[in-house]
Amino acid sequence: MLVGLFLSLSTAAAPRPYAHQVLHDQCLQFAADPKNPWALAHGITGVGANFVAADGRKASAVVIRDFLQRNQGADAGATVGAPFGFVRYAADGTPVDPHSNLQVKTLVLAGLPLSTSFETRWGTVTLGELVESVKLGFHHAPAQAEYWHDVGWTLDLLSHVLTPEKATFRNALGETIDLNQVMDDALRELEAETAELKAGLDAGARQVPKRKQGIYAHSCGGLHFVQAVFGWARFPAVKKKWGPRLDRQIAILVYRLDSERAQYDTALEQGGAPYRLQILTQMLKFYGHYLETTARLKAETGWKPDTAQTQSVAKAKAYLDHAVRELEAIKAFDTMSTIKASQPQVYLDLIGDACHATHGWDGWP
Repeated sequence: MLVGLFLSLSTAAAPRPYAHQVLHDQCLQFAADPKNPWALAHGITGVGANFVAADGRKASAVVIRDFLQRNQGADAGATVGAPFGFVRYAADGTPVDPHSNLQVKTLVLAGLPLSTSFETRWGTVTLGELVESVKLGFHHAPAQAEYWHDVGWTLDLLSHVLTPEKATFRNALGETIDLNQVMDDALRELEAETAELKAGLDAGARQVPKRKQGIYAHSCGGLHFVQAVFGWARFPAVKKKWGPRLDRQIAILVYRLDSERAQYDTALEQGGAPYRLQILTQMLKFYGHYLETTARLKAETGWKPDTAQTQSVAKAKAYLDHAVRELEAIKAFDTMSTIKASQPQVYLDLIGDACHATHGWDGWP
C-alpha cells in the first residue's frame, strides 16, 4: 500500500513555480466574467477548453450563446460576407472580438472538434459552421498595413483547419483564396516589419528602441502575428521552403527578449511610481507572450532550441517571475476593482496577459 502511494505521488504533476501559480490563479478568477467574452476567450487559452465562467456555464457556451450574431459579421471589412460573427466591442465598451475572429480561433486552438455544437439565441451552430463563416468573410489585402495589424488571429485559425495540400477556398465574393500564397505574403510582411530588429541583431546592438514602428505597431508586440506565421511552418513542405528565412525570424524573436528587457529596466528606473503599474503590466505582456510563442513553436514545428535559445526561455521565466513579484509588491492583483475603475485597459491586460503567460509557462514545464 505504501509502495502504491509512493508511486502515485511520484507520478503526480509537479507543482507550478510560484509566479506561474499566481498567473494561473489570476486567469482562473478574473477571466471568468460571463459579461466579458474577451476575458472568457483568454480563460480558455490559459486554462483549457473546459474553462468555466463564474455563472457555472462553460465559457465557450457563454461566448456563443450570449454574443454570437447572425447575418452580420464583426464591424470590420475583414469579415464582410460572413453569415455569423461578433461585434468588436459591446455598447458599453467591453471587448467582444476586438481582433477579427479571435473567438473562433480560440475555440479551434483549444482543441474543440469542428463537430462541436453550440446553442445560440436562434438555434444551434457547430464550430465547423463558424469556421466556414470565417472563410466566407475572409479577404486578402496584403497592401494594407491595417490588414496585417488585424489578420494574425484569422491566419492562426485558418492555418489550423487547412493544410498546404488543401489550402484553397472561396469567399463570399467568389474570390479563390490560397492560404499558401497568403502565408508566403505573411512571412514577407513579417520580414519587412522586423527589418530594424534584424539590423540591430546583425550589428550586435544591445537594443532596438520601441517607437511603435514595424512589428511594434501591432497589438501585443506583433506576437500573435508571429505565432500565426510560425504555426504554418509545422508542415514539413512549408518548413523546407522557408528554410533559413524562418530560422532568421526565430533568431530575431530571441534577440527581442533582452532588447526589450533593457528598455523595461530603464523605464522602471526613470518612470517613477506613477508609471510602475503600466510598465510592469507591459513586462507581463511581453514575457508571457514570449513564452507562449516559443512554446507553440516547439510544440507545433518540432523546434529544438540550441543552448543560447534554451537559456533565453529560462531567462524569460526569470524576468516574468520578477514582474509578477513586483506586481504583487504594489498589490496589483489585490486591487483589481480599483484598477478596473481607474485604468480599464491595464485591468484587461492584467487578465488577458496572465492567461497568455500561464499558457506559455505550461508549454515549458
